[in-house]
Amino acid sequence: MRADIKINRRTRRGTRRRTVPTIKTPPLPLLVGGTALALAAAIGLWQAVPGQITPTAGAGHGRGMSQVGAFDNAQAGWSAEEILGHYYPGAEFGQIGPTTIGVRLQAQDDATLDAFAAAGAQVAGRSIGPGEAAHLTPMPDGGASVVVTAGCDGQVLWQAATDDPYIYPVHAGPARPADEHLTLCGGTAYRGALGVAMEEGAYRTVNRVDIDDYLAGLLPAEMQANWADKGAFEALRAQAIAARSYALAENRYPYAQTCDTTDCQVYPGTVQEDARTTEAVAATTGTVLLRDGLILRSEYSAAPDGGRPADIETFAVGPAPGDLVETLPVPAFPEQILPDPTIEAQAGESVIDTAYRRIGGADSSVGEPIGPEMLLPQRVGTYRMYTNGVIVATPALGAQVVDFSTLLQLVPDAADQLPPSASAELTAPEGVSPGDDTPLAAEIPAAAEVFPGPPLDEPVQGPEVPVATPGPYDGE
Repeated sequence: MRADIKINRRTRRGTRRRTVPTIKTPPLPLLVGGTALALAAAIGLWQAVPGQITPTAGAGHGRGMSQVGAFDNAQAGWSAEEILGHYYPGAEFGQIGPTTIGVRLQAQDDATLDAFAAAGAQVAGRSIGPGEAAHLTPMPDGGASVVVTAGCDGQVLWQAATDDPYIYPVHAGPARPADEHLTLCGGTAYRGALGVAMEEGAYRTVNRVDIDDYLAGLLPAEMQANWADKGAFEALRAQAIAARSYALAENRYPYAQTCDTTDCQVYPGTVQEDARTTEAVAATTGTVLLRDGLILRSEYSAAPDGGRPADIETFAVGPAPGDLVETLPVPAFPEQILPDPTIEAQAGESVIDTAYRRIGGADSSVGEPIGPEMLLPQRVGTYRMYTNGVIVATPALGAQVVDFSTLLQLVPDAADQLPPSASAELTAPEGVSPGDDTPLAAEIPAAAEVFPGPPLDEPVQGPEVPVATPGPYDGE
């Protein structure tokens, strides 16, 4: 008997379909089911034995691709497409665009999220410095309370509430360097963003991550990376496609599609990443298995006798490739530009002017300046409006880019000076005058960029600026 698999090949002229026969193999005994994936708790990790591949994670349920069988077949010269064609007869190959996935980190259940990055990070619309840690506690309304400390256990630098319950790396996008990865205090590192959610009163931690970044951490936990050195690189490619399909077909929680344990697929973050498995992921980017145009939840296991073809009609399916979207949360400000530390302050230049030059001046996201620098209420700092945003400077915070809504919380009287690019619906909020000891940090929840530099010795540096009439502002 010969099982066929239909494969979609994308070309510059469009999509064409061809049928590739799988390699004929002797009948193999049917294995009865267990859990959704191989059970890793039985003995531990894979162990390489001379002349033998022993899956110490246990045989698993036996449905779908056998990882051991994929190794044997790859050594026999099968391609990843032929391996998958054998184990998932009738499935099709499809292509997806860039997408992200939410992963519940089960070891973090019922705990706050405490994380940092060597290169710094972003949280609650603000940047935090290298090594500074953000501590997030989910709130019932979907937001989070945020406390930022010097190191994981250092003094509190600032705290706030936010409706955006995520910590972001300093740069968006996949395949970022290690110093930008978010690291759990006392734990491992993760690519992408880390956030919190609440499920029936219990705390949950979510890693929102590019699908290939996710697979870079998953693949060496599900297969041995050194199989690439044993003539079985195609088995790694087959695993990457099966794992990508399985994850994208999942829909387990309102806040995350899948989890990081053997309940779903084993995903330990970046700790086991290996160049060989990462290469296998890159060699299959965008490729998924489909059934009737929907992504196949392609189960697999470590069946030691090689397994046998599955009835894919018994597998669940997820969305169509076209229904996937780039769902990685992004900070509120439209363009995240880190300051250029090589640009130094000039004599007589204000902190705001230096910050403006550092982000690119008129070519940056804030646009052209509108009017001079103005004093904030109670002379706690200065601000300057631009066509697309505002830069605020205070001794405690340095310089930050904020949006017009945030400016109106600080200076309601500025409503009459807003540029046409500001929303016509923006109005000055009803506020109460805080006491003199109210920290301005609590008044800037939507700040999107912090520009570290010399603190302001006085509210205004450089030439004297006009004084805005102080008015009440929201101190909540």
